[in-house]
Amino acid sequence: MMKRMLLPILSVVILLLLSSCWSPSGSTPNQKRAVIDNMQNETLGQLYSQRPEAREIIAKAAGYAVFSNINVQVLLLGGAGGYGVAVRQPSGEKNYMKMAQVDVGPGIGLHDIRVVFVFLSSQAYNNFVSRGWEFGAQADAAAKARDKGAAATGEVSIDAETTMYTLSESGLMAKVNLAGTKYWKDETLN
Repeated sequence: MMKRMLLPILSVVILLLLSSCWSPSGSTPNQKRAVIDNMQNETLGQLYSQRPEAREIIAKAAGYAVFSNINVQVLLLGGAGGYGVAVRQPSGEKNYMKMAQVDVGPGIGLHDIRVVFVFLSSQAYNNFVSRGWEFGAQADAAAKARDKGAAATGEVSIDAETTMYTLSESGLMAKVNLAGTKYWKDETLN
């Protein structure tokens, strides 16, 4: 009986924890956009300091997207929620977006990460902004608390036209799972 109740209870706890991460702080759309823009600038600065070659890659790209998300994993269930911005180049046109992820697989922890997508073609950028779906298997191990611990910047080629960098902000996470992630336009900020 207790085991049957544990899964729904954990699901509710995860959703409650993530609900505060799905939107940037601020009470007006302008304040929320400013928070996202600040996160974007800080994340790119961190990426460029850890991977200097990324600056030139992004400068030559058709576009890029920067996201902040919190990932929570409890036993066999987990998820993530977050927000970000996709930028078309060279125009600088922005699409503010949201993201959500569902994880299935063993693990435990809380992980604050930043993700930077680099789109080498206009088609890859347009597909991401209009469709924005990613599904994949992943394995993570990170440990960082403020300035202590180890955090990695990973680089993955998703396809011939898209590269993804992940940067660990803080947290402790150990998991192996299948994750379904959805990115979509935030209609209240665009």
